[in-house]
Amino acid sequence: MSRLPLPLVIFGAVVIAAWAGVPLSPAIEASRSVPAAHAQAGLPPLPVGWPGSLPLGMASAPGDAATLRSTAPFAFRYQYLSGGANTGAGWATWDPDGGYVTAYVDESIRHSTIPVFSYYMLLQSSPASGAGEGAKVHSNLQNAATMASYYADLRLFFRRAGAFPGRMVVLHVEPDLWGYMQQRVANDDAAGVSARVGSTGVAELAGLPDNLSGFARAIVRLRDAYAPNVVLGYSLSVWGTNVDISISDPSDAQVEALGTRAGNFYRSLNADFDVAFGEFSDRDSAFKVAQWGAGPEAWWDASDFRRHARFNAKFVSVAQKRLVLWQIPYGNTRMRAMDNSWGHYQDNRVEWLLDDPTRAHLNDQVQAGVVAFLFGSGADGATCACDAIGDGTTNPAAITGNTTSSYNADDDGGFFRNRAAAYYTTGAIALPTGGSASPTATPVPVACTPRPPVRVTTAAGGGRLAVEVAATGQNNHVLALEIARTTNALVDVVGMAGRTGTFVVALPGTSARATFDVRRDRPGAATVQLTVVDRCGRWPTFVGGGPSAW
Repeated sequence: MSRLPLPLVIFGAVVIAAWAGVPLSPAIEASRSVPAAHAQAGLPPLPVGWPGSLPLGMASAPGDAATLRSTAPFAFRYQYLSGGANTGAGWATWDPDGGYVTAYVDESIRHSTIPVFSYYMLLQSSPASGAGEGAKVHSNLQNAATMASYYADLRLFFRRAGAFPGRMVVLHVEPDLWGYMQQRVANDDAAGVSARVGSTGVAELAGLPDNLSGFARAIVRLRDAYAPNVVLGYSLSVWGTNVDISISDPSDAQVEALGTRAGNFYRSLNADFDVAFGEFSDRDSAFKVAQWGAGPEAWWDASDFRRHARFNAKFVSVAQKRLVLWQIPYGNTRMRAMDNSWGHYQDNRVEWLLDDPTRAHLNDQVQAGVVAFLFGSGADGATCACDAIGDGTTNPAAITGNTTSSYNADDDGGFFRNRAAAYYTTGAIALPTGGSASPTATPVPVACTPRPPVRVTTAAGGGRLAVEVAATGQNNHVLALEIARTTNALVDVVGMAGRTGTFVVALPGTSARATFDVRRDRPGAATVQLTVVDRCGRWPTFVGGGPSAW
C-alpha cells in the first residue's frame, strides 16, 4: 500500500497473466512465402467501443470466465443461444424468463470480458418443414405464428442484454441463415426472399416489408428499441454464392467477384448491422477426413489462406463492415496429444495464425478488415482447448511429426492457450481505425517477469481529480481501462463525460500512459474501482478520496 500526498489510497495487486512459459515453436512451413493477401486502403471504421488492438476470444461456457482470463487477457467469450423460439426448450427456458443471458453477461463483466452470443434459433423452431437446413429455415420464415414467437424471443434477449447500459454485448445473428437465403435468389437481392415481418402483427415491426430485408431491419429495430448497447453481427457464409473457394480453388479475379457478390447481398438487406462474422471452418480438418470421408481438400494450404483473406477483403470493402472470424478450430499438428482420435483431431489454423513469429498471417487478415479471432469447436468430437474427453494429460506416440509433449490436460495438448498467452505477452496488434490500411508493425517484446508495476498518480483541482495511469517496463503499453465500480463518482475519459457503473475503455495500445478525470456526483466520499490492462496483464487498483480530498 502506498500513500499519496492527498488523502487518497491506491491499492495494487499482481494477477496471473500467462498460461505457460514455454518457448515459441518453430516457424510455420516455408509456404508462407506465398504473396501477401489483398491489403486494402479505406477500411470502414471500427464498431463503436471496439477494442483498439486485435483481440482474441474463445468459446466459454457459464462458470468458465475465471479460467479463461487466467490463460490470457482474452477480450471476448462466446456462447450459443439455441433450442428454438416456440419449442419450450429454447435458451429462454434454460434459466427462468431468459435469466441465462443475464447471468452470462454479469459473469463476463465481473471477469472483464465482452460477451458474445451466437443466436441460432430459427432452424430449431417449429415446424421447420422441408428437406435440408435451408428449406427448414425458409419454411419457418414463411410461418406468421413461428415468426411472431421468434420476434418475442429476440425481444426478450434484447431486454436482458439491455439491462447493462454502457456495457458492450455482441449478438451474432443466425449463423448459416443468410448464406442459405442468398442461395435462393439469382441476383443476390434479399428482397427476393419472402419472410413474415410486418404481417405478423408485432407492434414494433409495423410497416416493415415481408421479405428478408424486412427481417434484417426487424432485428435492428428491436435492438434499437431495447438494447442500444448490443453490437449486431451479420453472419457471412463464404459458400452463400454456391461456390466454396476452399474446394474449387478459383482464380484471384473469381475470388474478388464472389466477395463482391457476398457484399452486395449484405447491402441488399438495407439493415445497418455493426460488424460481420465470417468463418474459417467449424471443424478440424482431420475430423472431416475421419468422420465425413473428406479428401485432401479438407486441409488448407497457403494458397487457401491467401484466397480466404482476399475474399474477406473484398466483402469488407463492398459491405463496409469489419469482420470477426469465428469458431476457428483448436486442432494443431504439433502436440503428441493430437493423434486424430475422438476429441484430438489435427488442424493447422491455430498454428497459421498464432505460431507465426513474423505475424504476417495475422496481419494479412487485419489488413483485409478482420477485427477479432474467436476460437471454438463446432461439434462434439472436434478438438477442444479443454479436457472435454476427460483423459487428462496424454502423450500417445507421434503420428505425423507431432512430437511436443502436452503442456496440460487440454485435448489439444494445451497448444492454443499457450499460443494465445504468447500473443498477448508479445503484444496485441494495433487495429487500423479506418480510412487506411498501413502495414502494422510487429510489437517489440516486453519483459513481464518480474511483473512491472502500474503507476497511478493523481492531482486535485477545480473540483476534479485528474488521474494518470502508466505502464512501466520497457516497451510496455496500456491497452484498456476496465471500470468495475463507481461510488458517488463520475468519470470523464476519452471524450465520454459522466460515465458511471461498469464499463470498459479500449485504448489504441500505443502509449504507456492513459488519463481520466473523476468528479463527485454529490457531496461526500467518492471512489472508482478499476483494472489497468497493459501488455503484461491486469492490475487492479482504485482511486478516490474523502469529502474534502478535492
